[in-house]
Amino acid sequence: MKTKGNYYWLLLIIPLIFVAWYFFNKNEQKPLRTLPYFGKKNSLKNGDTSYHVVKPFCFTNQFNEKVTEEHVKGKIYVTDFFFTTCQSICPIMSNQLERVYKEFASNQDILILSHTVSPEEDSVNVLMDYAKLHEVNDKRWYFLTGEKKHLYDMARTGYLLNAEEGNGDEDDFIHTQNFALVDKERHLRGFYDGTDSLDVTRLITDIKLLLEEYAYNQKHR
Repeated sequence: MKTKGNYYWLLLIIPLIFVAWYFFNKNEQKPLRTLPYFGKKNSLKNGDTSYHVVKPFCFTNQFNEKVTEEHVKGKIYVTDFFFTTCQSICPIMSNQLERVYKEFASNQDILILSHTVSPEEDSVNVLMDYAKLHEVNDKRWYFLTGEKKHLYDMARTGYLLNAEEGNGDEDDFIHTQNFALVDKERHLRGFYDGTDSLDVTRLITDIKLLLEEYAYNQKHR
């Protein structure tokens, strides 16, 4: 009888072990997919390669503060290029970025960097008024100005958002509707049409996937 009793206990315990194992692995499973990396790989001195990294930068935000790559260290961010007097694609892009801004309102690890392509007109005060227009009252969404050559170089070679040749002189002009998603290591992880609400929904989904990717990697270091 004692052996039979043990047998019954095993019948009860084994399903419980299976259920516990299932829920443990369900919570520990990898994200359904991971985002790709974009940009040409760079060769390292030891023969290895690394993915494209957004170069260092220095701009001025709507609070008249300097913003550099140190401000996005350990952050995920979305970036775009616009100008405040634009009457075509820019208002649509900014309205779509409002969705991103509000979606991640409680997450301080998500930032937005919007760069003007008309620094001559878009002064710090003008950018502050534009920020207020979009109900931005904190430092999760920066509206940036700076030297035109530097701004245009970042758009082309930093964020790969414009393939047209130019040197940022007075005759040069960039007008792109594209957003770039940048991870915590300043790698490019996605490009999106900022005038397409469905594509911006994809951006929001991809940010959540990237957060899951970091959370999973943190647990499995």
